[in-house]
Amino acid sequence: MVDISFIIVNWNTRDILMDCLNSIYKTVKDIDVEIYVVDNNSTDGSQAAVKNGFPDVKLIENETNTGFGYANNQALRIMQGRFAVLLNSDAVLKENSVKRLLAFMTTTPRAGIAGVQLLNDDGSRQNSIDNFPSSETEIFNKSILRLFFPGKYPSKNMSYKDPIEVDSVIGACMMVRKEAIGDVGVFDEDYFIFLEETDWCFRMNKKGWKVYHVPDAEVFHLSGHSKKRTPWRSQIEYYISLYKFFKKNRTQASYLTLRVLKPCKIFINLILNILGNLITLFQKEGLRNRLLKYYKLSVWHLLMCPDSMGIQKKPH
Repeated sequence: MVDISFIIVNWNTRDILMDCLNSIYKTVKDIDVEIYVVDNNSTDGSQAAVKNGFPDVKLIENETNTGFGYANNQALRIMQGRFAVLLNSDAVLKENSVKRLLAFMTTTPRAGIAGVQLLNDDGSRQNSIDNFPSSETEIFNKSILRLFFPGKYPSKNMSYKDPIEVDSVIGACMMVRKEAIGDVGVFDEDYFIFLEETDWCFRMNKKGWKVYHVPDAEVFHLSGHSKKRTPWRSQIEYYISLYKFFKKNRTQASYLTLRVLKPCKIFINLILNILGNLITLFQKEGLRNRLLKYYKLSVWHLLMCPDSMGIQKKPH
């Protein structure tokens, strides 16, 4: 019986995909596994690199960029493992990370999802857990919420020795129980990218499955390699997903409040960044990038939030 089905969605990240696959073969031992790579119509030679370098990998080649959730679902529906490990192509496993996840999931039968501690290249911690989006998290500054309410809003600055139950985990590397998938269903394909794993965790929670952060399972994460190519479109796509999450999972009042107050917050940030750039004579790259971000988001809202300004979608 297959213990773990690894699923990696790839879009034009050939070189780091090779590193990701190598890390599986290097660190996962004495466990029966299968590996799927779902390629979203890459043009950088990713498919040939997988076929030549890793002939045992099951490669699914899409003719379009179908999005993260849809591509994962293609493998989730045919996987043979007792557990799935959803792994970003920009992630590299550390020794024993998967072994520790598997041990935890095996001894915690109501755990539907378990996430890892994500690390930067230098070994420093990345945020690996998050709260479900709410009016509080979206209107107020998350850093302030984490400072004053650390129990309710955990952050990377908190060090955990033992696994803890959380709302949601960051989907760069997470282990999911096949039984829970059968109960809850696969990803909601209405999300093209962003918050699909958050929505999944939310649905797991509603069905009585628990979501955990396992801190001693560590994975390096290059953090959003594909998204960096289209930064402002990615920002817009995030907001498209955020509004979908609220409309689907929150009350009508919360959704309408968000649609009013979130643009106001963006416009205020736009004005503040204009002033900041004027004061510094546009010499600070970080300030210039933030100004472009808030300008694009402001225009998008003024145009009534068209999906076409996000990351381009094509029919499946």
